[in-house]
Amino acid sequence: MNEDAPLILTLLMNDASQTRFDRLREEHFPPDRNYLRAHLTLFHKLPAEREVEIRADLREVCSNHGPFTLTATEVRFLGRGVAYELSSPELLSLRKELAVWWGSWLGAQDRQGFRPHVTVQNKVSPEEARTLNEQLRASFSPFEVGGEGLSLWRYLGGPWEPTGRYSFGG
Repeated sequence: MNEDAPLILTLLMNDASQTRFDRLREEHFPPDRNYLRAHLTLFHKLPAEREVEIRADLREVCSNHGPFTLTATEVRFLGRGVAYELSSPELLSLRKELAVWWGSWLGAQDRQGFRPHVTVQNKVSPEEARTLNEQLRASFSPFEVGGEGLSLWRYLGGPWEPTGRYSFGG
């Protein structure tokens, strides 16, 4: 285990939502690069040296928030992949709260605007991504995704190591 590796924070989805996105990812992500489950990243690079504080903050924030529903609002073309864009006032509020607490620790990517999404295809040719984007858009209708908590991960240069799960409502 590399205790100096940066931490990643993702939304913990309910089982049905996780399964739905995992299946899409298994179908459309290049197999040699698909070593992660589908995920919605809230923060990409939190400092490992702040892990104790981060864990305490996650316990506190999750105890003050109940589970909520997000809406998949559209299919987004990423150039070399495809994602589902998600919308939720609760998620935006939660992320903003954490961003305020951790503001001085955040790197450039995590200080940028937050556009919640789950990537189901990446690292393919633009043509392949465009084809999938058109296919998914043709049959798309908004659907609900359940948010049940937060997951903390350690980035290991590709794979991620789970380091904590925090359920909403305690």
